[in-house]
Order: sequence, then structure tokens, then C-alpha cells
Amino acid sequence: MSSSAFRTVPACADVVIIGGGVMGASTAFHLAESGVRNIVVIDRGDLGRGSSGKPIGGVRAQFSDPLNIELGSRSLRAYEDFPRRPGADIKLDTVGYLFLLDSARQTKDFEVSVKLQNDLGVPSRMITPAEARRLCPYISTDGLLAAAYSPTDGHARPALVVQGYALAAARAGVTIAAHTEVCGIDVAGDRVTGVHTSHGRIGCSTVICTAGAWSASIGDMVGVNLPVRPVRRQLAFTEPLVPSAPRIPFTIDFSSTAYFHNSDDGLLFGLADPDQEEGFDTTWTPEWLEMFRDIARHRAPALADMRTTRGWAGLYEVTPDHNALIGRSPDLANFLYAAGFSGHGFLQAPAVGEVVRDLYLEREPFTDISPLSADRFRHGAGIRPEAHVV
Repeated sequence: MSSSAFRTVPACADVVIIGGGVMGASTAFHLAESGVRNIVVIDRGDLGRGSSGKPIGGVRAQFSDPLNIELGSRSLRAYEDFPRRPGADIKLDTVGYLFLLDSARQTKDFEVSVKLQNDLGVPSRMITPAEARRLCPYISTDGLLAAAYSPTDGHARPALVVQGYALAAARAGVTIAAHTEVCGIDVAGDRVTGVHTSHGRIGCSTVICTAGAWSASIGDMVGVNLPVRPVRRQLAFTEPLVPSAPRIPFTIDFSSTAYFHNSDDGLLFGLADPDQEEGFDTTWTPEWLEMFRDIARHRAPALADMRTTRGWAGLYEVTPDHNALIGRSPDLANFLYAAGFSGHGFLQAPAVGEVVRDLYLEREPFTDISPLSADRFRHGAGIRPEAHVV
């Protein structure tokens, strides 16, 4: 969503949301829907140009951590309902997620996770390699021991989700301040009192950090440790396929993290480079594509020689245990945060918007979110490792 730059920002607000990606837009929508007024969303560029800028985002509830399963499952239902609330077509395609497993350890771990998912209402199941190939005819079953599949997962368009939430929020009176940078945050005692931006200061009662890969620097402004690191992720699109590609699940070779799925009239390829250094560089590199092709030659041979037309690079916002940071600072009572989703922020955004709304309103969220507090690292209370990370 493009928005004109503000010459000045409002002088005061009840809530300032820093970051206009999917998490900030969802939070703004849920707050406004609940009757909160005088909200300002600040973004350094156009909305949804950070991590949410990727052309297609997976939506799933297949996780190993029960909190992630709950957040993913609730968000799936919200995305299904998106044409009604807030009212937008997000190109949701419920094709399922298919994890390909090639070791006994992976198979055992996924069996445990599927049992947990089923207990929480997710219709995932373990299937044979032959069944996996029927779902996705591109794959080779050589070396596969099993697969995990959930038919209610799929993918949608993050930019359309951001736009849908932001337009509904704007209709409810939320101010969207795009092309506006945060330069500093004022603190008095145990409270945040104002946000300095490139277009003026906003006195405020609450600040909510949803700044994605840039969240650590926002936390530093107020002395709150948000251990979020930026890591580049890349993907590529094939040229239009003739004949057209069959409708396939979002398919992931779990050992290599290589994945692919339908995209308009072709396929999308993705892969997490294990040697990718941290940083904000979003340059797309052709060398990355050769890594994908090397894996495809074994796991999905027909993909290895498909011609690609373009590529894209964006940022994951990664925490030490690959789980999100959601909560309220114990030192600054009016500083809230939702960041560090390590690749599954888009798929959890509707549920997290609800949670942050409830934290702001001092209501009990639909699930206990306290284990995702950033303080888990400060207190050594034990991390919550998520096994199903791509």
C-alpha cells in the first residue's frame, strides 16, 4: 500500500505503532475495531515493504510448539474469513503444506508434532512417500521415508493482507504515516512519553513495536532488549509453464529447506541458505538459485532446469530460539512489542493482532502468550525451540 509522506505527524496519539508491515497493520485494525481511537502507524517507507513485501506467504498450523500451532490455526480461520472481515481478497489458496522427510529422526519428530496438532484441532496427518508424490507429482521419492501433510494450510498474498487491514484501519480513523522514520523515543520514569520522527514529535500514551527486522534498534531506544537479527532469504519465479503446472501443495524438502509451490502461471522456488550472514542486505544473487537447483536435481528433478524470470530477496527477523517476541515491557508499562517471528509472522499476524489488542486493553488473550515474552532470554527461563522452521 502506497501512502503519501506526511509533512508533519499528529502532535499526540493514544497509540503509536512503529512498523507498518502485516503485524502493525493487523494490530492497528484490531485496536480500531475494538474502539481504540487516535492511533498512528509509522513506517519508514510504504506499508508492507519490509518482511511483508514478499509476493506470496505461506499460512499453516503445522508446528511443533503448541503456542505456534494455536496462533497459526486461529490465523488460518481469520484468513478464510478475510473477504468478510476486514473485507478484502487476499488470494488465499488452500492447497495444503507438504513436508518431505528423509530420516527416522525427522519422521519420529513429525509424528509427535502431528499428534499434538490433532489434539489442537489441526487435521494434519503422516503419509507415505507414494501418497506425497500423488499430491505433488514433481517430487522424487528416492530416499524419502515419510511426509507430513495438512490440507487446510496454503498460501496468500501478504501485500493484499497489509492493504486490507490498513484500509479498514484508516476507515476507522487510524492515521497512516508512511515515509516517516523514528529518530528517538522519550522516556520519563517507567513510561514512554513521546516518539520523535522525521516529520515531528508525537506525544503518546502507548508505543507498540512491530518493526520486524528493525525491532532491536527500536528496543534500544528505550532500553528494552529485543534480540531480533535480520537474515536475508531469497526466492525465484519460473517463467510461465506450458502446459500449466498442476495444483500442488506448498512442498518443503525438510532436510534442505528447499520449497516450491504454484505462483500465478508458474512456480515459486525458495531456500534458506544455511551460510547466509546476518545483515540488512536484500540484494538478489543468482548463485543462490544454483543451490536450489542442486537440491532439486535429487528431490524434484523436473524443477532443476526450469527457466526463471525474476527473483526477490527479503529479510527474516530471527530470534535465538526462532520464536516470536510478544508482550509488554516490565520496565516500561506502556511499551508493547510483537516482533522476531523468524519467518512465520505473516501466518500468525491475525491472531497476534488480537493478542496485542488484548494486552493493550488489559484483557486476557485467547491463549497464554507469556512464554513468548522477550524476558525469557534475560531471565534464562528456558527458550521455546520451534522445530518446524523453514
